[in-house]
This record gives sequence, structure tokens and C-alpha cells, in this order.
Amino acid sequence: MTTAGQRGFRPAGRCAGRCALALCAALLGGALTGCGGGGTAAPDPGATPAAHRTTPAEICAALVSYWAKETLKGSEWAGLDWEQKGLSNEQYAIHEEVVAAARAERAKHGGAAAGALIDRRTAEECAAANGATGSSENWREPDWTATGTPPP
Repeated sequence: MTTAGQRGFRPAGRCAGRCALALCAALLGGALTGCGGGGTAAPDPGATPAAHRTTPAEICAALVSYWAKETLKGSEWAGLDWEQKGLSNEQYAIHEEVVAAARAERAKHGGAAAGALIDRRTAEECAAANGATGSSENWREPDWTATGTPPP
């Protein structure tokens, strides 16, 4: 019997050989019997699995809900800005609304309820905004443009 520190490492004893033989026999037996299924239908070679394309709304919901939960728990990454989090301006607006609602929910009903609210609200808001991918530029129109008068 040799150990790992000696030349020519081999597992101790003959158990490894017997175990490997038993495993091969079990696999071969399963393959020969069809794993007990009894069916003989072969898969259709012309059939292709349906590919799922992730929609912009699904991406938005996953991204916004992740960052909302991180913000709620106060993680070290929660302080990143919207660009560093990979959010568009619209997604960040959803994030802020959802976080405010989740904080109120957590105060009333606890963390689990707040997490459920985040998942539900981000899915709803992102679906309504078709992913909220617009206005992802670095520039936002200043608040004063609505009044037409810049601050002094």
C-alpha cells in the first residue's frame, strides 16, 4: 500500500478496483435494461428544443430586484451608482420606487414580505415599461428645465 507522498500513488487496498467494477456493471446493466423504463421510443432526431429568449422585461426585473434587495440589506455594493449597477435611468427610477415601498413593507411585515414585494413590483414595473431600457445615457435633463428658469 502506498500513500500520496510516495512514488506511484495508488489508492489503498483493492476497494477502489472493486468499486469501479461494481459501478461499471451497474451502468452497463442500466443501459441494457433501459433503466427499467420499458419504453422503446427513440427521440425524434428532427425535433429541436425550444430556445427561451430572455425578454427585456425579464432582464430588467432580475437586475432591478437584485439591486433592490442588496440596497435593502445594506450590502457593501448597495452604494454603487446606477451606472455601476448596470441600470438605465428608467430602471433606476423603478429601483428607487421599489426600495422605498420595500422599506415600508419590511417595517410592517418583515424581510420576507419586503423581498416578495420587490420581486412582484419589479416584475410588474419592468413589464409595463417593456424592460425600461430607455434613457441609458449619462445625461439627465436638469430639474429646472420644467420651469424654464435655471437656479441662480
